[in-house]
Amino acid sequence: MKKILTLFAVIGLIAFSSCEGPEGPPGPPGESITAPVIDVNNVNFASNGDGEVINFGFTLYPGDVALAYRATGTANGSTVWSPIPESHYYDDGTLFFTYKFNFSRVDFELYLDGFELNTVPADLRNNQKFRIVVIPGNDPIISNKSVNKADYSDYNAVIAKYHIDDSKVKTINL
Repeated sequence: MKKILTLFAVIGLIAFSSCEGPEGPPGPPGESITAPVIDVNNVNFASNGDGEVINFGFTLYPGDVALAYRATGTANGSTVWSPIPESHYYDDGTLFFTYKFNFSRVDFELYLDGFELNTVPADLRNNQKFRIVVIPGNDPIISNKSVNKADYSDYNAVIAKYHIDDSKVKTINL
């Protein structure tokens, strides 16, 4: 009896492992995910530090992250981007003020935080330029952890790590 069961198992294994059917039709193309890059020009902060709440123009997915950078000058013909929050200090080392940023799924806010914000020089309060980079999130159930973490303080490292095309920048002029 055991030999017959073994014989049927071997025959079944051979029969079912060599079955091959026709190839199915190609599936639909996957969703193309692009990471938006937004330039916000002419940001002016009120003397109390209030800034701007700006609509993304789209909705972030759960898990997406927005990073903010402030243009601080140029080097070799390229804009130098400083990550937000960016703090400025008095000569004695005490905090003067900080550029800050927060975001929701539909909008973001740029503002100043600190003491005596009415004394912040006009060149640091008016006509500021910021760049917002949205990093697409992963499925929260399937964690794709990378050994090589991005250096979020370096704008160019973030762009390279997440393969973001920053040549197609959405511009918002305030």
